[in-house]
Amino acid sequence: MTAPGGHPPLIGVSTYLETAARWGVWELEAALLPAGYPRLVQRAGGLAVMLPPDAPGRAATTVARLDGLVIAGGPDVNPARYGAERDPRTGPPARARDAWELALIEAALAARVPLLGICRGMQLLNVALGGTLVQHLEGHAEVVGVFGGHPVTPVPGTRYAAAVPEMTTVPTYHHQAVDRLGEGLIPSAHAADGTIEAIEPPPDAPWTLGVQWHPEMGEDERVMRELIRATGRT
Repeated sequence: MTAPGGHPPLIGVSTYLETAARWGVWELEAALLPAGYPRLVQRAGGLAVMLPPDAPGRAATTVARLDGLVIAGGPDVNPARYGAERDPRTGPPARARDAWELALIEAALAARVPLLGICRGMQLLNVALGGTLVQHLEGHAEVVGVFGGHPVTPVPGTRYAAAVPEMTTVPTYHHQAVDRLGEGLIPSAHAADGTIEAIEPPPDAPWTLGVQWHPEMGEDERVMRELIRATGRT
């Protein structure tokens, strides 16, 4: 999957910013990303570039350099971003990351750059468009620090269903989910308990998809391949 001129599409992936991370003899502040994300982009035919938190005012310039954007999983979205009081089970805010990734999402939507939100990224996409979140639900992260899995069923006629038409078991780790849908978004997959597992705009809108699970932790490349295809550089 190579663009005209031999250049695969450039896919930006947002990252964590941790106050302390350890490797070798070092313990330093670090921008980091689980290796599954760039590996999935690479397997699907793209070039992966990491996008650590930056000034939100630079988001549009950043997105203009990209062919596609992935907002990665991570900490809970600050409930203040969707007008809610913090539930005691909601994790501490990552304010710099919230601000940066919301600006990236807004820039990608404005520029019609293909966008994939993964877990937190799906939740943040919903918040960016005026939606709200369920701050805690049971059964989607059963063991702390261990990915689980459960089946999701596509909604017929959606972009996600066109890519993955059958029910599949997906890698999961989350305790929050979409509550009120953001403006213009529709559900495109559900879990057995009714939790919205994927969201997207109508089919005539630019390619945008949010998935609640973690495709980077599995073998199914179809969602990422659809993002790569949507860049028009394959």
